[in-house]
Amino acid sequence: MTDPQAVADAIGATDQSATLLGMTVTSVGPGRATVTMTVRPDMNNGHGVCHGGVLFTLADQAMSYACNSYNQRTMAVGADINFVRPGQVGATLTATAIEVTQQGRSGVYDATIVDQDGELIAVFRGRVRRVGGEIVEN
Repeated sequence: MTDPQAVADAIGATDQSATLLGMTVTSVGPGRATVTMTVRPDMNNGHGVCHGGVLFTLADQAMSYACNSYNQRTMAVGADINFVRPGQVGATLTATAIEVTQQGRSGVYDATIVDQDGELIAVFRGRVRRVGGEIVEN
């Protein structure tokens, strides 16, 4: 099996959206990943808190690294998020995604987003499908 960190490095090398948002993979392993991001003022919505789409992207990013950790190209086919509390400017948010199940080509992943104080910000559930091919050639 290809090292999950090598897979994450390959994905991260071309992931411009994660770079734009300042996301960093802090850990990755088979079926799991953790990604962090600091909320900047330009990520706020009209209410002065982190836009829900940015929170969704953070959770989706963690899921992406988790589901691709097996070195099989996998993409999201759907996801839901529940916002628990707002993310504030300056907060360091951490999304941790874990595999719930992987059956054949389909999988389900859960992710939580917490702030630097461990306060729950959002809960995410995503569904994925393996689409064929490897990310890192063996």
